[in-house]
Amino acid sequence: MAGIGTEKVFENDKVVVWNCSLAPGEYSSLHTHEHEYMWYAIEGALLQVFDEDGNDLGTFDVPTGAFYSFKLDNGYIEVLSENGKGARVPATHRARNVGTTPYREVLVEYK
Repeated sequence: MAGIGTEKVFENDKVVVWNCSLAPGEYSSLHTHEHEYMWYAIEGALLQVFDEDGNDLGTFDVPTGAFYSFKLDNGYIEVLSENGKGARVPATHRARNVGTTPYREVLVEYK
């Protein structure tokens, strides 16, 4: 399975830091989150999320400057932060930028 982000920029015994970017219309790779994590949206966009079978799980408006925090719970990730609080999606998924502008985030996984 592919990496969580577009490019791994740092890793130590506590965290892994990823750059993630999606051009309009671009899909992320199918990936599985194995650690709790957070991300900061450098450039926000509309992201459509799909499970590993390609089922549409919904579209989420990720604003520029938004911070998201997630926990793992029995094969699902749950949003802890105010933006999207309580939303759950499978830990294995992919996303598509369905907005009209590029999407960029920095994601930090906690080991």
